[in-house]
Amino acid sequence: MLLSITTLVVANIVEEEESELIDETDGSPSNPTKEKQTTGRCRKGLISSLQMLGDYEALLTPPQAVCSVANQAAAKAIMFHSGRTVGNGYYECMSINDMPMNCSGNLRHLIIEACISRNLLDTSAYLWPGYVNVRANIPLSVPSQVPGWSSLMKGSPLTPTLINALVATPASSLPEIEKIYEIATKGSDDEKISAASILCGASLVRGWNIQEQVVLFIISLLSPPVPADYSGSESHLIRYAPFFNVLLVGISPVDCIQIFSLHGMVPLLAGALMPLCEVFGSTAPNGSWTLPTGEELTSHAVFSNAFTILLMLWKFDHPPVEHVMRDATPVGSERSPDYLLLVRNSKLSAFGKSAKDHLKIRRMSKILNFCMEPIFMDSFPKLKRWYRQHQKCIASTLSGLVQGTTVHQIVDALLNMMFRKIGRAAQSSTSTTSGSSSSSASGAEDILARLKVPAWDILEGAPYVLDAALTACAHGRIAPRELATGLKDLADFLPATLGTIISYFSAEVTRGIWKPVFMNGTDWPSPLANLSVVLQQIKKFIAATGVDVPSLETGGSSPAMLPLPLAALVSLTITYKLDKSSERYLVLLGPAMSSLGGSCPWPCMPIISALWAQKVKRWNDFLVFTSARTVFHHNSDAVVQLLRSCFTATLGLSPSIMCSNGGVGALLGHGFGSHFSGGMAPVSPGIMYLRSHRTIRDIMFMTEEIVSLLMFSVKEIASRLSQEKMEKLKKTTFGLRYGQVSLGTAMTRVKLAASLGASLVWLSGGLSLVQSLIKETLPSWFISAHTPELDRGEPGGVVSMLRGYALAYFAVLCGTFAWGVDSVSPESRRRPKVLDSHLEFVASALDGKISLGCDYATWRAYVTGFVSLMVGCTHKWVLDVNVDVLKRLSDGLRQWNEEELAIALLGLGGATATGTAAELIVEIGA
Repeated sequence: MLLSITTLVVANIVEEEESELIDETDGSPSNPTKEKQTTGRCRKGLISSLQMLGDYEALLTPPQAVCSVANQAAAKAIMFHSGRTVGNGYYECMSINDMPMNCSGNLRHLIIEACISRNLLDTSAYLWPGYVNVRANIPLSVPSQVPGWSSLMKGSPLTPTLINALVATPASSLPEIEKIYEIATKGSDDEKISAASILCGASLVRGWNIQEQVVLFIISLLSPPVPADYSGSESHLIRYAPFFNVLLVGISPVDCIQIFSLHGMVPLLAGALMPLCEVFGSTAPNGSWTLPTGEELTSHAVFSNAFTILLMLWKFDHPPVEHVMRDATPVGSERSPDYLLLVRNSKLSAFGKSAKDHLKIRRMSKILNFCMEPIFMDSFPKLKRWYRQHQKCIASTLSGLVQGTTVHQIVDALLNMMFRKIGRAAQSSTSTTSGSSSSSASGAEDILARLKVPAWDILEGAPYVLDAALTACAHGRIAPRELATGLKDLADFLPATLGTIISYFSAEVTRGIWKPVFMNGTDWPSPLANLSVVLQQIKKFIAATGVDVPSLETGGSSPAMLPLPLAALVSLTITYKLDKSSERYLVLLGPAMSSLGGSCPWPCMPIISALWAQKVKRWNDFLVFTSARTVFHHNSDAVVQLLRSCFTATLGLSPSIMCSNGGVGALLGHGFGSHFSGGMAPVSPGIMYLRSHRTIRDIMFMTEEIVSLLMFSVKEIASRLSQEKMEKLKKTTFGLRYGQVSLGTAMTRVKLAASLGASLVWLSGGLSLVQSLIKETLPSWFISAHTPELDRGEPGGVVSMLRGYALAYFAVLCGTFAWGVDSVSPESRRRPKVLDSHLEFVASALDGKISLGCDYATWRAYVTGFVSLMVGCTHKWVLDVNVDVLKRLSDGLRQWNEEELAIALLGLGGATATGTAAELIVEIGA
């Protein structure tokens, strides 16, 4: 992922700069000659950096898994250098034993290949001095030819042996993956299925040189156009069911979903999945397709595979838990199906209209067939109806099931299927709160025959089924084990019902109307065997991040209890086997269960972790980590301690050996399990915050805490500056020079602290928290009285000055995260009102209309620092500010003898302000 995503990020930066150069030189985007001649500073900097990278051999040792690929990359460069030409089959057959010891490949060779594949470099990079050992003797022939991508390119048919090789080995170039795409679109039915398997194999997971192309090809194949000669009454998508199923199963693992997410393709993938859900969910499973494996495939299976992926893209596990995780109740989930379509349509409508997009198109396949038309929820009435029912389920309790209707009959059949082993359950459960009554089942075959209805109809009745089953369990009419078994039967019959199970149980837990149940080991599974150990490990786990919560072990000796819906959900998850076929369902259930457990009273989440740790012991550390995150939902003091640990680790203020050097490495660590302490694998404070910040109840208090920690950190930095300076002055006669160097070092660390603070604010609350900071928190801080700091002999109030610069850097960074630095993006439209309000406050304080409580040196450093950063880094911001405010700011700066800064500010303020700037220049000159 690093070789793919990082290279694409670099490509975007380079293309953005070079597209601006094309516009500046009036170059037409359709003129390839001018584009080729336009080489920007970023591309030159990349080339220079990659050339210097060879000097850091210790950093370039490849992981064992990619050694052979690195060797092939090195051999490719050596062959190019020697002028010999060989096919890709030569490199595929080459083993480590064929490589001479003095030409082994490293990570630099892989990085260069990734850059060449994105047109960031050309093959002249192979000729860089020292890139490869040109004296290495590469054998011209290899022992034997093995089936691989070169065989495919030579025209070999897709035999089982070749298919297995292509699934296991990533393609190395775009033409190879284009060949598979052509087979998937023009081949026979069997060839299409084989091509789909290949696309979802190693080329998707490990094909870093062509991964973004594979992602686009898969999305394209999920949305085939209507054939010109098609005249059937049903959707043309039905005929592709086996082909779609291979693609859907292939991309369903969580790692693949993450790949689509990291490439920014979630909206496009969602747009491809919604038609599949609509069509196959509206088709009754009266017929089936026979797969090459002999397995029977129904419309229910295709729908469930598409629908569960759509739910994962939508972050389905967040609502309705978000309604109780924080004090402010959101109106709706940001990641709704409507939102995903809106983003998709926006991206596609804007693509191709700029020089930057034209440069990006050059990296894309020329044969890619992609639908650019907008898609709206109204095109999917069944999906839209289900989504409304989902929202209704969240908002209120169930009602409205009418006897004799189709939905009532489906509910009746589902309950009979789930509880057919206990004949009394069906009738007793349907006569509860749902207001339905059941007729006796005539047998399993009759039940299944009654359920041969479209999947959307089953999903419509599923909430009533769950309501009846849960009520029956609460009244003792069915046992908890029977409830868990029945839920599993429902999920096995139609896996798409897992979405409804999550939605309904989460909503019921949120409403708090169900009594908790005792996890005693008889009716419900018991966590007591290891609950106390899990609680102790949680306390130890978060203690490693510098957080101490004495009350964590509370509940270890009290009865282990969970709300009934949550207990039912946990029991359902435990019934799943840990195999590949169940993985995608556990991936859907797991995050929802974790979010729900974290929102419930302590120690619900440790109870869940203890139960799962008994089932899968090797997951113990991960489960403890998951439970540790919920501590910060229940304890605000723990949040403050964690924030403090983030600052101390980043700035090297911690006594811990791991964090003593500070920096990003100390903040984020080196991965989960990279270091061990007493058998546990603690994580760094930054990783802990990244994984827990969504669970924090009240985010509005965060800005004040972060500002307070930033000011404390500046004080500590200045304190260490003073101590180091005194020690150096005793040892050297160049005290003044050292003082200048040490102050510069302190400013660097202050900027680091401000960067961390801005990142934490943006991460915690996004746009709303940034606006609250700039409109409310910062003005309140400046007005409030602060205890004067003793600067320990530092001239001119160094602590106060550093605090002002820290706040300026912090505020501007927060603003850039929230609004950007341009005036084109949608986010920038929110900037003028907030920025003008803040600078009105600054101008009023400079005019003497507002009394300040902070130190004068802090205020002056903040104002000059903020304006300097606007002038130097965010020119467009100045145009958002009222001209009268700019003039007042300019007058205040002149009173501080900051004439150059005042002129620069006015010069960026538009035509009216420029005239004032000219007058000011004349006045100063006179």
